[in-house]
Amino acid sequence: MFELFEKIYLLFSLPPIYRGFFSLLISGISFPLCGVIVLKMNLLPIRYMLMHGVFLGGAISLALNISIIPASIIVNLLLIFLMFLFTSDSNSGFGSGSSAAMILSMALASLIMHLGNVPAKDTLSLMWGSPFALSWNDILFLGILSIGLIIYITQNFKTIMSIFFNPDVAISMGINIKFHYSIMVIIIAFFVAVAMKTLGAFLIDALLILPVLCGTIFLKNKNSSLKKYFILSSFFGFLFSSIGYLISIIFDLPPAAVISVVAGIIYILLFIFNRGKKC
Repeated sequence: MFELFEKIYLLFSLPPIYRGFFSLLISGISFPLCGVIVLKMNLLPIRYMLMHGVFLGGAISLALNISIIPASIIVNLLLIFLMFLFTSDSNSGFGSGSSAAMILSMALASLIMHLGNVPAKDTLSLMWGSPFALSWNDILFLGILSIGLIIYITQNFKTIMSIFFNPDVAISMGINIKFHYSIMVIIIAFFVAVAMKTLGAFLIDALLILPVLCGTIFLKNKNSSLKKYFILSSFFGFLFSSIGYLISIIFDLPPAAVISVVAGIIYILLFIFNRGKKC
């Protein structure tokens, strides 16, 4: 046991290791908050669109030799703008608009890779982002983004709760639905753009969706406290990222894969336990 703690101590003396740990703790706490918005507003199609947008941003950044995060953020914001143009009524969902924008982004990415002689493997490497490769500037940007999300949720909690409960009721209360839909979608766009570079597409769902699903298991009914929903989701994200990361560095395994496996196993165990209680 002493040797294990000594090994962990020595590993955490390495800058890439402790920088990666900080980034995953921040991501584990903040990503599920974003995931609650994604699931509550049925924005899963947008998530796919934004991930494809990052591929386009990656192709542009490699072709022009510029930083990938600003390129990906700009591309995703443009895709959101196009999506709203393609969608006549946001209350009915963004499925058609996001699908159109996703197809356009992939077509443009293919053309840019061909014209700019960008190897497909370099763009596809975004699927496997590594927390070990992060700089303090990357972590700072991720932290600022996470604080911004928390401030938005806390300052607009009643508005968000009204929108989640019933958009028609929110409109009758004088809430600008389209404005808050736009803000929430833009926040998701920023998170996906940063996450694809820092963590990779593989890890996004493990910290965006699975913690929220685990939190849902502990909610007694659909009318349970939204605040509890956010807190539980964030707690599970923190749990998955911290445990998974420690296991990955101890056994020298890929963090994204280990965290995803840990998240999946815990979700399955909680689901089985909850099903057993109901029987």
